Amino acid sequence: MFKSLDPILHTPLRLAVVSLLIQEKEAEFTILREKTNATAGNLSVQINKLKDAGYIDIVKQFRDNYPQTICRITATGEKAFREYVKNLQSYIKTR
Repeated sequence: MFKSLDPILHTPLRLAVVSLLIQEKEAEFTILREKTNATAGNLSVQINKLKDAGYIDIVKQFRDNYPQTICRITATGEKAFREYVKNLQSYIKTR
């Protein structure tokens, strides 16, 4: 039987963001935007959904008088990603 896939992670942009953060642990908004090829508006909406789910933390600060947004994966986000990958793998396993 197929296991359900997390609807928060089952969208391409949110999955890409979490995948990047799994590797890097944290990244600036501009780096995420460049690596995902997303628009700033769409990325902003999607990282807020990930934050609301508890999968990432968002830190807003200033660096050299410019606003900087840093996204960090949380333990909840790491666990959700591992579970998502495990469930997805169950779809492709042959018996």
